[in-house]
Amino acid sequence: MDLVRSIPLLSILILFISGFLFIIINKKNTKKLSAISLFLVFILMCVHFIYVYKYGSYTYRVGHFDAPIGITFFISNTEAIIGLLFSVVTLLICFYSYFIIKNEVNIEKQNLYYLLINVLLASLLGIVFTNDLFNAFVFLEISALTSCGIIAVKDSKESIKATLKYLILSSLGSGLVLMGIAFLYPLTGVLDMDMCQQAIMNVGESYNRLILISVCLFTIGLGVKSAMFGLHTWLPDAHSSAPTASSAILSALVIKPPVILLIKIYYRVFGISLIKEIGILDVLLVFGLVGMIAGSIFALNQKEVKRLIAYSSIAQMGYIFYGIGLGNKFGVVISIFHIIGHALTKSTLFLIVGAMIHKTGSKYIKDLKGIGKEMPITLGLFTICSLSMVGIPILPGFVSKWKLSLATIESGKIYLVGVILLSSLLNVAYYFPIIINGFFGEENIRNKVYKSKELKKAKMIPLTILTFLIVLSGIFSLQLINLINIDF
Repeated sequence: MDLVRSIPLLSILILFISGFLFIIINKKNTKKLSAISLFLVFILMCVHFIYVYKYGSYTYRVGHFDAPIGITFFISNTEAIIGLLFSVVTLLICFYSYFIIKNEVNIEKQNLYYLLINVLLASLLGIVFTNDLFNAFVFLEISALTSCGIIAVKDSKESIKATLKYLILSSLGSGLVLMGIAFLYPLTGVLDMDMCQQAIMNVGESYNRLILISVCLFTIGLGVKSAMFGLHTWLPDAHSSAPTASSAILSALVIKPPVILLIKIYYRVFGISLIKEIGILDVLLVFGLVGMIAGSIFALNQKEVKRLIAYSSIAQMGYIFYGIGLGNKFGVVISIFHIIGHALTKSTLFLIVGAMIHKTGSKYIKDLKGIGKEMPITLGLFTICSLSMVGIPILPGFVSKWKLSLATIESGKIYLVGVILLSSLLNVAYYFPIIINGFFGEENIRNKVYKSKELKKAKMIPLTILTFLIVLSGIFSLQLINLINIDF
């Protein structure tokens, strides 16, 4: 049993160690070692999920010392599901990248690229698993630096500019998180999340202002890193100018752990009662609502397909912050479920549009008219993903929006259901034209040959599996939501 409980730490170590092996082995073996390490972590995460499902939550001590001297991981159903999700999505994205990486990354830098991917995944898992605030900050920093690396590795003018922008804003977010810890530590004397809450319960009433400042710093800092609307300005450039696989990882995974950390800080460090008294959830609710609408409006006005999907991510993150801002348990559970659905869907969308851009030689939406004739299966998969984003029944996007509406009614804010409906209509307005013009557009259809640009079977495998997982997560949404629900 202790061995299985070591899997989160073991997985992080495997990713770190194997990643650094990439720079000393022969370049021809890099992809093989990358695939082996990611597949091994995926298998370990499957075993770990089964264990947590069977035996329940646990706290794991890293090293020989208990908290507060030592560091602990807290693992519940949510952490186990997210760990499994991150491992499978990264594995499938990298599997796809092995075929296309030569088109976007210089061969001399491919070892470095896969090193950065492994270290990035390790740091994201660390943020999700850790129960220590400073340890979380360290993992946040590693994830920020490696994220910059997988953008800049494309070595184009746009990617370098986007990297600098992301680095500056992410550093600002990190600084605010560190200041949040600095304001909290004098009150608690510890950094273990459970112990922090106990200490705050004892002294909280005497230091209301310090607690308020600390909560605000954590919220803004993690809001920058997770692209909360208003703090999102780095995202469109970073996601649209990065290599295709990097865009998929950034949008599907990198912006999610800061949100999970923020939920843990609200519930496990300060306690939800105190958070409600401060009123920060109302701020989160407003930013979530504005993000849902404004993100979609920005997406609607984009001419480049990758930028459209990037702005769509800002709208989708709005749903997540909105769910947390509702302040009830159900809203948070659905936010976490939306994280799962969005990770699967957005990674697939970025891989698909990357393939379309490569095949057509154009990044503009207008040039995708008639693409359904040349790439019918690929556009078919794009359609399924888009339908999920819009909120068509049985797909996870629909489940999220339906359940968020119920959570809204439960919170007594029924008038806000209209905003969810409006946001869904805006999703239709920018996803459906791509589908309709892709299948039925006639302006660019001359000289196009049926299936002439369709992806090879090997490239279709990860896209098909990801799409299959999207559908599965919708069909088994009730079971997934119940599993998450147990933790709250």
